[in-house]
Amino acid sequence: MARLVSTGDGLQVQLTAWECVGALHRPFAVPWEHVVAIAEVDDVWARLRGIRAPGTGWPGRIMLGTTRYSGGRDFCAVYRHRPGFVVQLREEGFARLLITAEEGATAPVIPVG
Repeated sequence: MARLVSTGDGLQVQLTAWECVGALHRPFAVPWEHVVAIAEVDDVWARLRGIRAPGTGWPGRIMLGTTRYSGGRDFCAVYRHRPGFVVQLREEGFARLLITAEEGATAPVIPVG
């Protein structure tokens, strides 16, 4: 399952080998300066917007990859209607990251200053 990992430099999006195939994307990192907010939500699926292109999807079950909408695009690694994280970004290729949380995971904390 995809994971958000906090480092000194930024936020890493770690993907399994199968998620890389399904999302048509490699693991990547976002510098802290580009992270606006991180929210924990009860149902990440409810926050999806736009259409999947490219990636893998099965309605109500899995959304891996990029979703595009009139205002931009989001990166998604979302499984069913489960809790997870929505990360707002600026000056990045994606406007948001939507990631289903592993059991017991907590949201990364944005460093101040």
